[in-house]
Amino acid sequence: MTSTLNKIAIVFNEAMDGLGTNERPIIRIITRRSTTQRQILKRQYEDMFGEDLVDRLKGELKGDFEDTVTAIMDRPVVYDAKQLRKAMAGPGTNDEILIEILCARSNEKINQIRVAYNELFDRSLADDLRDETSGDFKHLLMMLTLAERDELFEVDEGQAEADAQAIYDAGENRWFGTDEDEFTKVLATRSYLQLRWIFNKYDDIAGNSFEDAIDSETSGNLQTAYKAIVSLTKDHHGYYAQKLHEAMRGIGTDEDALTRHIVGRSEVIDLADIKDKYAEMFGNGLWEDLSDECSGDYKRLLLALIKE
Repeated sequence: MTSTLNKIAIVFNEAMDGLGTNERPIIRIITRRSTTQRQILKRQYEDMFGEDLVDRLKGELKGDFEDTVTAIMDRPVVYDAKQLRKAMAGPGTNDEILIEILCARSNEKINQIRVAYNELFDRSLADDLRDETSGDFKHLLMMLTLAERDELFEVDEGQAEADAQAIYDAGENRWFGTDEDEFTKVLATRSYLQLRWIFNKYDDIAGNSFEDAIDSETSGNLQTAYKAIVSLTKDHHGYYAQKLHEAMRGIGTDEDALTRHIVGRSEVIDLADIKDKYAEMFGNGLWEDLSDECSGDYKRLLLALIKE
């Protein structure tokens, strides 16, 4: 094991030695190892060459390729923590990133992200969210950050009907205004299996879909976050396929979003299902669209990650 690590560390070092950088062995090595293996490799490299591997990579690489390589070299919860901080640092807040991460992670991951955030930045994620967001959107994010979603694989049909009725009474059946707290309580704490039942019960009670209720009763970033949770609940493969397609649709490509979603799903067992869903929804394969929209080493890296 140690001998193999030594050889890999040497290959890494040789790829960055001298004039220019040989990106291909870097791509080959990092895309064929797991997160755990990459963390071991980082320690081995530092032991052998006395330099932080990620710092060395940053000094040798550039642009979207550099950003993606350094993202891959992070543990996923560390990468998420960095993305959340990036979304809130400086003027303005990138609500899309907050939604994509906090609405999609398990209780365990959110707890780990909170710890990583504090260790990296000596700040509280909850405090930063409280300072950088407002209103009902802030309330939803704060609820999600508590990581109190039920994760049992059990369904309570009676509770599903009660929740559906409570949401109907808080929104479409309310004479004036909307009680967003009822929506938030259910969407942030019920299991995904339970939510599917709630959505079906809502259809029966209201005569229209839960998404219709969100569209008519909410707006802005709160609406976007609610709809993200519904989409993840009903078809999380479709959610990620849509996100990848949106990053490549129209004029220009959103490389940051592509990197977030592909790196974020690159070690998850459902990536093959996401690729199948992408082809089903949009006609073209993900490989084909990435090949058309990206170029150079960045393209080679993304294609290696999706392993077509």
